[in-house]
Amino acid sequence: MIRDGLSIVIISAWIIAALFGSYMGLSPYEIDLPSILSPPDAEAWLGYDDLGRPLFDRLVEGANVSLTVAFTVVLISSVVGTLIGTTSAYLGGWFDHLTVRIIDVLLAFPGILLAIALAGVMGPGLENVVIALSVVGWVGFARLSRAQVMSIKHRDHIVAASALGTARTTIVFRHLIPLILAPLMIEATFGIASVILAEAGLSFLGLGVQPPAASWGNMVRDGTRYMLVAPHMVLMPGLAIMLVVLAVNLLGDRIRDRLDVRIRDNS
Repeated sequence: MIRDGLSIVIISAWIIAALFGSYMGLSPYEIDLPSILSPPDAEAWLGYDDLGRPLFDRLVEGANVSLTVAFTVVLISSVVGTLIGTTSAYLGGWFDHLTVRIIDVLLAFPGILLAIALAGVMGPGLENVVIALSVVGWVGFARLSRAQVMSIKHRDHIVAASALGTARTTIVFRHLIPLILAPLMIEATFGIASVILAEAGLSFLGLGVQPPAASWGNMVRDGTRYMLVAPHMVLMPGLAIMLVVLAVNLLGDRIRDRLDVRIRDNS
């Protein structure tokens, strides 16, 4: 219970900072030369960076970037992947074989490497990061939804609906997708954590959000040059990434346990 409470608190703080950070009167771009590389103090809880900008303010702005990318990528990936996987499993035939081969090819490459390659080709920028991660992310949802539909498409009510002449689109959206929402929700939760890490990695490599905009990834990159004299420049954004990803993963575990009938019955 304590673990679940901490996860909810961390995720809530992340969402609140991302959504309402612009209304807090923060100054993530204000340069204060005398405060360059200053450690945390009463005026700046997390210290200052190499240009004298307050790290707390920039962390809040970075929260907005991570939340925007995470939810946008997961939304696009889940919708596209679920539609492709569900349609593929229900229709079968050549379309299913082609879909499976495409999924196998994409899964043969490590996802983050493929995202780096796509982002490198398209160039840096927030929009290109979303596109690159979405191209990689839909595969997991398609594979999961296809496997789920393959196991339920021969149930009596679906066969009956097909025998009565119900349109295929109606069967897909009304009879198949609602039955597989639970595992898709769990996949989406873990997908958010993966996208946060991927966005931070791309920004760390210079392929994501560009300066002077703040991202947790490029904040870590900027701080690596001052590890010995100002370790807080790396520790603060690194800690933010770790806490949010850990909290989201723990929440995903909790949702999975709640939706698992076998675990619920034994508890």
